[in-house]
Amino acid sequence: MATTLTSILIHITYSTKNREPLIPTDLLPDLFAYSGGICRDLHSPLLHAGGVADHVHLLVSLGKTTSIADLMLHVKRGTSAWIKNQRPGLQTFAWQDGYFAFSIGHDSIDAVCAYFDRQAEHHKTTDFKSEVVAFLAKYKVSYDPRYLWD
Repeated sequence: MATTLTSILIHITYSTKNREPLIPTDLLPDLFAYSGGICRDLHSPLLHAGGVADHVHLLVSLGKTTSIADLMLHVKRGTSAWIKNQRPGLQTFAWQDGYFAFSIGHDSIDAVCAYFDRQAEHHKTTDFKSEVVAFLAKYKVSYDPRYLWD
């Protein structure tokens, strides 16, 4: 084959440090746009995003030369710096150390996007930790609970 073509869809989620509700709701659209710019620069288009005050979800089409680790290093570093400059009181903002990333199929895009769009409603009854543990079970990811949270 003369060229390399890929289609790798990744659902990524990560939270604020200690899951503190630090992201002002009105900043979420701009945060997602800023995140999208970083993803685009890394040839990994952001297809959709959602979240609430203590965490975000990204649906990314991972670029053929980009690792998830590199993508997340740049997204988290860049958005952390951006948030700190948005208004007083956010200068100490930080993301958690890690992230969770799951591959999805093309037939799941609509459901994942709808799930992102319902985050505010969803988190009236489910906290972030419960949400992540459910994803880990769904995707059969083994983990040691001692190291799951920072």
